[in-house]
Amino acid sequence: MTHADLRARLARPPVAHIEPPLAAELARLDPGDDMADVVQPPLKPAAVLVPFVLGPVPGVLLTKRTAHLSNHAGQVSFPGGRIDPGDASAEAAALREAEEEIGLDPARVELAGRLGDYVTGTGYRVTPVLGLLPPGIDLDGLGLRLSAHEVDAVFELPLAVLLDPDAPQRKRAHFRGRWREFWVWPHSEHYIWGATAGMLVNLAARLRG
Repeated sequence: MTHADLRARLARPPVAHIEPPLAAELARLDPGDDMADVVQPPLKPAAVLVPFVLGPVPGVLLTKRTAHLSNHAGQVSFPGGRIDPGDASAEAAALREAEEEIGLDPARVELAGRLGDYVTGTGYRVTPVLGLLPPGIDLDGLGLRLSAHEVDAVFELPLAVLLDPDAPQRKRAHFRGRWREFWVWPHSEHYIWGATAGMLVNLAARLRG
């Protein structure tokens, strides 16, 4: 897939994922697996940056959160966080958070659209913002500076894995008194699951058309 092909596929309009809502606020969103019966509105607005590293082996950049955080400690995520009142848009929030968390220069990110908003079981309405990083530069060449408080590591999920329809697997776990299903993506070092895995499934569907 060329840089131009990737840009064209990412630019497609987001597809709504409609599931039975707990409230009208959820009707236009993707509640993420079966979380619609867990979330209590109003939802908190958040944004994440989904950065494509277009080096020799293209992939999507992900982070592993530090173990001491109060929320989602040690989990894999995209760089991002709450949308602050001073943020002009979800894009502005995603770029600000990426700079704060991993030292990614906003000027190096070519914005390429959005995925549909995703609702997490913790009550966040997350806007995934798609971004392309400079062609030909791998992760080491980006010169990232990780926030010691928030980020333990950065790594890539290869584009070839993302495009493989058999790569993500459904798993089950007992949560809040019932069995729930969720997506898991394969990686040799990191466990990619939960909201991040769900957004990657939606991203893969966009890329495969």
